[in-house]
Amino acid sequence: MNEKVRAVLDGVIERFRTGDVPEAVAMAMFPVADVPSAKWSLLNRTLMFLSGTQDARGFRQWQQANRHVKKGSKAFHILVPYFKKKTDEGTGEEAQFLSGFGCKPVFRVEDTDGDHLDYEKLEVPTLPLIEKAEEWGLSVKAVPGNYRYYGYYSPSRKQIALASEEEAVFFHELAHAGHEKLNGSLRPGQDPLQEIVAELSAQALCKMVGKQANDTMGNSYRYIEGYAKKVNLSPHAACLKVMAETEKVLGLILGTG
Repeated sequence: MNEKVRAVLDGVIERFRTGDVPEAVAMAMFPVADVPSAKWSLLNRTLMFLSGTQDARGFRQWQQANRHVKKGSKAFHILVPYFKKKTDEGTGEEAQFLSGFGCKPVFRVEDTDGDHLDYEKLEVPTLPLIEKAEEWGLSVKAVPGNYRYYGYYSPSRKQIALASEEEAVFFHELAHAGHEKLNGSLRPGQDPLQEIVAELSAQALCKMVGKQANDTMGNSYRYIEGYAKKVNLSPHAACLKVMAETEKVLGLILGTG
C-alpha cells in the first residue's frame, strides 16, 4: 500500500481510538451545499471534519474561488481513486478499472484569504433562548442544508449549526447540548433515545415560548416514530421512557432544574 495512503488510514484508525470519528462521520453526513467537498466520499468528508473544517479544496480550486492559501499553511490529504483503461480481449471494447488510490493535498477554508464565499453571508435569525447557547459557551452559525439534515450540534467544537430558520431545529440542537451537560457526554452517532429526548424537548420548548409548532408536529411525530422503531418501542412508549431525561433537559435550559 502507498505509504501516504497508509498514513491517512492510520490517522483515521487512531481517531477511532480517541473517539473522534463517530462525531466526524455524523457531521460528514451534513455536507455544505454547492462546494467541491459535498461530492466527496464519506471517508474524505470525515477526514475533512477531523481536520477541523467544513470546506476544503485544492490549491487551484481556491484560486478559482478568488481565494489564496495563506503562507505557511499545512495541507491535509484525502484519498483519490486512480483508474486505468484496459481493452477487453474478447470484445475489443475499452473500459476503465480501478487500479488503486493516491493522496491529494487540500487546504481548509480557515487557511485561506480572499473573496467571501456564498455560505459565509448567511445569518442566524433572532431565536428564542439563543442566550442560553451563549451562556453555555456555544457558537450558533448558519450553514446551507442538504435537504436531509437541518442542523447539528458538535460537542467538540461547542457549536450549533443551523440550515433552517425554524425555532424547533435550534431547540432540538440546544436540547442535545443540554443533554450533554447533564450526562457529561453524548453517546456517539444518532442514538435513538437521545434523538427522541431532543425532539420531544424541542416541541415542548416551542409551546413554552409561544411559538407555533403545529406545522412541524407531524414531522416531529414521524421523527420520533422512526427512532422508536429502532429500539422496538411505540412512539408513546419511547416518549415515556425518556420523559425523566427530557424533564431534566428542559429544566436546565429554562433554569428551573
